[in-house]
Amino acid sequence: MKTDDAVRLFGLNNLLIEAEIQKIERTFGVDLGHRGDASSGEDDQYYPQFAERLRIEAAEMARHYALFYCLENSIRELISQRLEEVHGESWWDKVVPEFVRNNATKNLNKEKQSGVTPRSTDPIDYSNFGELGEIIKANWDIFGDMFRDIKAVERILGNLNTLRGPIAHCKALAEDEVLRLDLALRDWFRQME
Repeated sequence: MKTDDAVRLFGLNNLLIEAEIQKIERTFGVDLGHRGDASSGEDDQYYPQFAERLRIEAAEMARHYALFYCLENSIRELISQRLEEVHGESWWDKVVPEFVRNNATKNLNKEKQSGVTPRSTDPIDYSNFGELGEIIKANWDIFGDMFRDIKAVERILGNLNTLRGPIAHCKALAEDEVLRLDLALRDWFRQME
């Protein structure tokens, strides 16, 4: 395993440990002091106006967002690095499925037309979570040595994509879904050789 991959795994494992600490805090009603103060500066003007229940729920959901942020972006980096190593800088046009490229172009153009600051100049950043899995599957000959089984990778990414929905759309995860998320992340890392 490469150093970059080991560092990514280390970071994501730490997020899983944090999740376990939060679970202990919830179960036993204690504060182990691992979180900083949620309010800071500009947020003080608006944040206190929201119901405490929503603020608590948001704090709990922040961890799940952070996990997905790290996971999705680490998958993007993994894909980019590996495909560039094999196919050079123009890998996007050479080996990414056409429907993924078309959707990324559509998303990029929509963002340009809205007048907001572009999130990136890299087209992979305009691909969604499910499309990242399609890139891996389409290039299994290159990624097969990194993962144990293509069907397992498909299943795990499918589960993660389903769990991503509530997080991306600001809805709380049920307790069972939090467990499912932790298991899916463990499955993901277990698939990596």
